[in-house]
Amino acid sequence: MTTNRTLSEQLTRARLDREEGYRLLDVLQDEATQQALPGIEQIVPGYADWIITALFGGTYLREGLSLRDRQLVNLAALTALGGVDPQLSGHVKTSLRVGMTREEVLEVFVHLAPYIGVPKALAGLRVAAAALADVEQEGGR
Repeated sequence: MTTNRTLSEQLTRARLDREEGYRLLDVLQDEATQQALPGIEQIVPGYADWIITALFGGTYLREGLSLRDRQLVNLAALTALGGVDPQLSGHVKTSLRVGMTREEVLEVFVHLAPYIGVPKALAGLRVAAAALADVEQEGGR
C-alpha cells in the first residue's frame, strides 16, 4: 500500500507535557530520590529535563497501565537488569507512594526468582529491604 502522506502524518502524535512531567515526578518520587537530578544536570546539561519530560511527561501519561501496574513493571525490569540499585531503591519507595504494600513489594522479588534467577532476585530483595528500612526510619509506611 502506498501513501502520499509523510511519515509524521501517518504516526500518532506522542504526548509530551513537560509541566505534567514535573508534577508527576513530585507525586511519584520523594525528595531524596530526586536529589540525583541536579548532579546529572551538571554533568550533561538538559539530560535530566529530557528524562523527566520524556518519561514522566510522556510514557507515564499513556493510557493502558495504572501507576501501580507501571511500578510492578519497573520493579521487575530493574531487578532483571541488575546493577541499578539507586533506581531500584527509588522505585521501591515509589511503589509505596502509589499504594502498594510492603508485602506486595517484597512478593515481587519472590515471584521473579524462577524467571530471572535466584541471585538477581536476592540482589533486588536486598535493595528493596534497605529502601523499605529507610522509609520506616523516615516515619513512612
